[in-house]
Amino acid sequence: MHVLVTRPEPDGERTAQKLRARGCDVLLGPVLRIRHLEEADLGPGPWDAVAVTSANAAHAIERHSRRLEMMRLPVLTVGRRTAEAARTVGFTNIASAHGNEQALAQLIGDRVARGKKILYLVGEDRAGDLAIAVAPHGVRVETVVVYRAVAAEHLPDAASAALRAGEVNGVLHFSRRSAVIYLDCAKAAGLLDSALRPFHYCLSQAVAEPLVAAGASRVMAAQSPEENALLDLVAPA
Repeated sequence: MHVLVTRPEPDGERTAQKLRARGCDVLLGPVLRIRHLEEADLGPGPWDAVAVTSANAAHAIERHSRRLEMMRLPVLTVGRRTAEAARTVGFTNIASAHGNEQALAQLIGDRVARGKKILYLVGEDRAGDLAIAVAPHGVRVETVVVYRAVAAEHLPDAASAALRAGEVNGVLHFSRRSAVIYLDCAKAAGLLDSALRPFHYCLSQAVAEPLVAAGASRVMAAQSPEENALLDLVAPA
């Protein structure tokens, strides 16, 4: 199985290592580049907890001047990978929803009292609105952008060549935006048909939608929005 991973670094290489352990040959073709906003204005605070729905958001505050202030707070994360990233940067009081944004909203409702305030660390482009999701629980949300995912203008040469030659059996997509950028890059290079031909393994149905709309016929979505569930589509452990 020859697999193209479109995930940005360093997560792309981490995913590649897991796929290689499952017997896949992996080609990295990131369509996004993560830019941390290490001095993002967090506002005055104080907060009662931190919420994170992306490992990139956790890593973005690793060098922030107010990092220690945040580390003292409990952090509520959307899933296991995000919880691992939070632990890596220094959080110690960590709870994971092990699900999606709605699951995180419920966790916040269970853990944070009405009238309290959380700091929600996000990327510039994101799906959903956690503030709306937690509104029924009476929790206030201050949303702060701490990283940007910058779109690639073209696929890496090696990825383009492999797609054109029909050497790619499957492509992994971790976000709806990255799937759209993959399609845009393929169109710009004149290889859309070749780019649609492999199996497309998607983190969720929402991620799969632009690929289906573009004409991909072999599209699969993970049963849960977690990396291991996605990898199980490609090569079961």
